[in-house]
Amino acid sequence: LSWSERRTTKAAQKLPDNYEKILEEAFFRQAHVICDYAVPAGLRVNTDQTQIVYQQGTGSTWTQRGAKQVASVGKDEKRAFTLVPSISASGRILATQAVFSGKKMASCPSLTAGRYDEAVDLGYAMLPSGTSTYWSNHETMHVLVDDIIAPYFESTKVELGLLKSQVSIWLIDCWSVHKSKDFLAWMKKHHKNIIVLFVPGGCT
Repeated sequence: LSWSERRTTKAAQKLPDNYEKILEEAFFRQAHVICDYAVPAGLRVNTDQTQIVYQQGTGSTWTQRGAKQVASVGKDEKRAFTLVPSISASGRILATQAVFSGKKMASCPSLTAGRYDEAVDLGYAMLPSGTSTYWSNHETMHVLVDDIIAPYFESTKVELGLLKSQVSIWLIDCWSVHKSKDFLAWMKKHHKNIIVLFVPGGCT
């Protein structure tokens, strides 16, 4: 059939030219906070956000050799939700938030959906974004911190026999919402013992 494997995607992000210097500075910044505030591994949490496409298309397929246009199922699939996983430096996986587009809980998976109870038991917290997109925003981030991040830190302090005033570190990426003055001011007001540090942009 004269077929050959053809790729349909390419790298979308490049490392900054001075990424080694950037990462070194980020390393020492985190080390400084850990040292000055005696932050144990259990009180250092990294959170990320990733798009989950309902029907993920493949990056390559088989077609006739020399073909200029290569089609694949799911290539234009736009429906997705945002998964927000968190893990501590001690290896403990926190509850995972899942954000769906829409303003009501009806936008989230139905309570009768297959394996819904299993997902809840595994710690998945599903909520609508409150907007027409599935991206996290100030409101969903507030829920994440209030319902998942802060409670984890508080329970871990109890387990470790530490004071409630013990500082914790929350490492997140340089997304616009995360770095906004409004969100950082909210964190300082409501969760003053959580120090927010950032993964350098373009280095994830």
